[in-house]
Amino acid sequence: MKHRFLEITYRKGKPLAAYLYLARNSGDKAARTDRQDSGLLIDYASDGRPIGIEITAPTKITLAALNQALSYAHQEPATPDDFAPLLSRQPPASASR
Repeated sequence: MKHRFLEITYRKGKPLAAYLYLARNSGDKAARTDRQDSGLLIDYASDGRPIGIEITAPTKITLAALNQALSYAHQEPATPDDFAPLLSRQPPASASR
């Protein structure tokens, strides 16, 4: 996977968890996890590359906190558009069917 993307898991119409997948190689698995003050968990592959960020409290996370974690992992910051699905706090129409 060459580009990052955000995956959100909903329960009863509310975000339960989210994961920001970072660029990764096929077969990459988390070998180490760093916890950030904001409750974000950064997963690293065995060679030290960051491969994802777990958002454990998606209803409480801010763009600033996410960008701080991305900076810590030496990644480009997220834009408001990247973060918009978490701000809406509503599942997409296709997810509720």
